[in-house]
Amino acid sequence: MPAGRQKPGVQQAAPDLNAAVFLEVLQSFVNGAGVDHSKFLQDMEPAGKFMGVRMADIIKLAKEFKDMPLREISTLLDSDYYDARMGAVSIMDFQARDKKTTAAERKELYQLYLRKHNRINNGDLVDRSAPYVVGGYLYDKPRQPLYKLAKSSNVWERRTAIVATYYFIRQNDLEDTFQLAAKLIHDENDLVNKAVGSWIREAGKRYEERLLDFLDQYAATMPRVTLRYAIEKLNSAQKKRYMGMAS
Repeated sequence: MPAGRQKPGVQQAAPDLNAAVFLEVLQSFVNGAGVDHSKFLQDMEPAGKFMGVRMADIIKLAKEFKDMPLREISTLLDSDYYDARMGAVSIMDFQARDKKTTAAERKELYQLYLRKHNRINNGDLVDRSAPYVVGGYLYDKPRQPLYKLAKSSNVWERRTAIVATYYFIRQNDLEDTFQLAAKLIHDENDLVNKAVGSWIREAGKRYEERLLDFLDQYAATMPRVTLRYAIEKLNSAQKKRYMGMAS
């Protein structure tokens, strides 16, 4: 750790907001064997590496570096280490959430996300950043880019398509979630199936009747894992009904 630096959360001078310093501080948090993040890497293509930094420390450090310039975030995304890329997408998320971020800066974050999607290559990285970086940017714009992503051969781009709609759900704007779910409902990848089930469940918390209509149409044919996630918050009778349709 550079001289005079302290762990995140401790009052200190503003850091040098570049990828090299971020990586240096990140490495300083590794204690002994570190934390086993391998569960996050099982679905990553190509297989990644990890330092073993605690997730809480990654997020706190990202918040400290939240004003990092876009070119440095891009450099951080190029790291082989999951921990560094999680830091990068967390910085992007903090910037996308910040009310002081300009429209031009939001566009640049969105474009970086899509341009470097090959580096945002597991479910955890997508889920950390897609709602505000992608969904937040597209909220007041045509949503066709999400439908293009839903057709991608890349599983993470397909997951981004549905996960990005979480921003819309928070605004009680649900239709794109269900329309994209319908396009992805028979996806062959379990990680897309779980995301579809999770997001229609979240939309259903806002408008249960819309969820029930969707389930009436698709419960008999959707993957079981999607159905289980989707019905998680329904009552016992509803769960029994829809699981019976899938039998």
